[in-house]
Amino acid sequence: MRLNNRYRTKIAGFCFILPALLVVGLLLLYPVVSSIFYSFTSKHLIKPGYDFVFFDNYIKILTDKDFWMSFLTSVRWTIVSLIGQIVVGFTAALALERIRHGRGIYRTLLIIPWAFPSIVIALSWKWILNGVSGFLPNFLVKIGLCQSAPQFFSSGGLVFPTLVFINIWFGAPLIMVNVLSALQTVPKDQYEAAQLDGASPWQSFVHITLPHIRVVVGLLVVLRTIWVFNNFDTIYLITGGGPANLTQTVPIYAYNVGWGLKQLGRSSAVTVLLLIFLLIVCMFYFKILDKWEKEGA
Repeated sequence: MRLNNRYRTKIAGFCFILPALLVVGLLLLYPVVSSIFYSFTSKHLIKPGYDFVFFDNYIKILTDKDFWMSFLTSVRWTIVSLIGQIVVGFTAALALERIRHGRGIYRTLLIIPWAFPSIVIALSWKWILNGVSGFLPNFLVKIGLCQSAPQFFSSGGLVFPTLVFINIWFGAPLIMVNVLSALQTVPKDQYEAAQLDGASPWQSFVHITLPHIRVVVGLLVVLRTIWVFNNFDTIYLITGGGPANLTQTVPIYAYNVGWGLKQLGRSSAVTVLLLIFLLIVCMFYFKILDKWEKEGA
């Protein structure tokens, strides 16, 4: 009887988690497995049938100059955007932590950029910074700061910093909210004890604040690294990877190969390489986080 009850309990538990497993399998495992499978084939979006080409797609990609340019652009895009989002979000969180009245209003106002869909953000910034009829370029000309309207989206020297600025503006509120929540978990008596011992605000920040919130910040860095490196919509909606592929990242490169050239096999190989790279980066991050957690324990 006990064995039957245990068996029934296991079956019931499996039935409860089965819908979640099916969702995960359909939405996560199937695309990953199918991408890995097609990366070894000559799959084409228009032509019927395909042949196994094994590592031929990977060789073509790794010897493609455009791929490496896109990869370096993605790395620059991720590093600069991530540093900017952390600095701005961290600063905003520290500032809000010191506000005693109206913190909820300020927090709501600062989270607004994160609440908008990417297409709204992209089209809004294209209207503001458009070099022909945009508000800001024409305003700079009217007040005499520029002789001609700056071309934020078509100038080789301006387009990348402009996109990074937009991404920082969009992503910093998420960092701010999470860091602010982590700051509220720091024991206040430790700050009081540090003040009695004569510690400066900087020493309190380094020796009290950072050790308590660094794991949270580390997890944010992991998540934002994945999201920013995989970011497609913001750049594609604003510049499409141009001008002259200066803002073409790996996701846009994969899109152009898959939907532009219709070569689904090569596009799948790009996504597999992207997955491998991000897994390696995440393993490096998690080793650091594991070390921090052991030190904190």
